[in-house]
Amino acid sequence: QVQLVESGGGLVQAGGSLRLSCVASGRTFSSYAMGWFRQAPGEDRKFVSAISRSGGSRTYADSVKGRFTISRDNAMNTVYLQMNSLTPEDTAVYYCAARLATNNGYYYGGYDYWGQGTQVTVSS
Repeated sequence: QVQLVESGGGLVQAGGSLRLSCVASGRTFSSYAMGWFRQAPGEDRKFVSAISRSGGSRTYADSVKGRFTISRDNAMNTVYLQMNSLTPEDTAVYYCAARLATNNGYYYGGYDYWGQGTQVTVSS
């Protein structure tokens, strides 16, 4: 069982930056591929970014490519999402997710564990 707790959300002006953190419980964090998703009001939850177990492979949704950076610190059981050049369209609840990985790749879905989410609001 893995428990995930996100933090770092808040209110920021357009063009600003935020860094989200997600801390995982347990001693096997490095066995899990991690992902970030977001859900805006009235919309389905959408993929944002994912990272492999080791952190060596990463992928991004087209909408955030070049602005967001995912990273992880396996010693700290933490995955991060650095978000730059934020726009109002980035406003959403952001969730981190974990998936037990059988290889050192990233995943767009099939996540087993989810955090409770952290609100990001970008004002224009």
